Amino acid sequence: MSAHLDIDFVSDVSCPWCVIGLRSLEQAVAGMTEEIDADIRFQPFELNPQMPPEGQDLDEHLLEKYGATPEQFAPTRRAIAERGEELGFEFRLDRRNRIYNTFDAHRLLHWAEHAGRQLELKHALFRVYFTEGENPGSREVLLRVVEDVGLDPQRAAEILDSEIYADEVRERERHYQSLGINAVPAVIVNGKYLIQGGQPASVFEQALREIATKEERDSPAA
Repeated sequence: MSAHLDIDFVSDVSCPWCVIGLRSLEQAVAGMTEEIDADIRFQPFELNPQMPPEGQDLDEHLLEKYGATPEQFAPTRRAIAERGEELGFEFRLDRRNRIYNTFDAHRLLHWAEHAGRQLELKHALFRVYFTEGENPGSREVLLRVVEDVGLDPQRAAEILDSEIYADEVRERERHYQSLGINAVPAVIVNGKYLIQGGQPASVFEQALREIATKEERDSPAA
């Protein structure tokens, strides 16, 4: 009998390591179907909650936030692109020259969870930003992506044109910050085990196996 694991994947749409972490996690889960039954949910985290709607030049942002010039950040960008390629994801750095506000994307992801299309929307938003270089905070882009993954664009427009799910998203963000989450991706299993960072699939697999074993051992029915 496989162990059931509830996995909360805390991340931001504009985080490249979150793409890598998700791809690696999915790869690990796919290789453990006889051992675990995993339910992955996406939880909001904004790397730049004060980012204006028009966004900011990416090189300017990295210099301002991290004190790193484009030349200093180049090795990291190459490493990200290489990890992505290994996992079947294309990072098109030549198309991505700005960073944007992602709050509306998180509101739609919250809605998509209830609509049963959260995973599809998450992957689509990653592609829109990191592969296509588009603005994941743009109303036009969001409505197109929503329709592409089979969600109702009319309902999405109602959400975007209002404050629907704003309080819920902010409450979830505060909750994870209160747990000490200040960097993403953060993978929380069964509400009590933390796996931090864009780990390789082998690391996720080992961690999930250890957690499943411990959960089965500690289960009252064991």
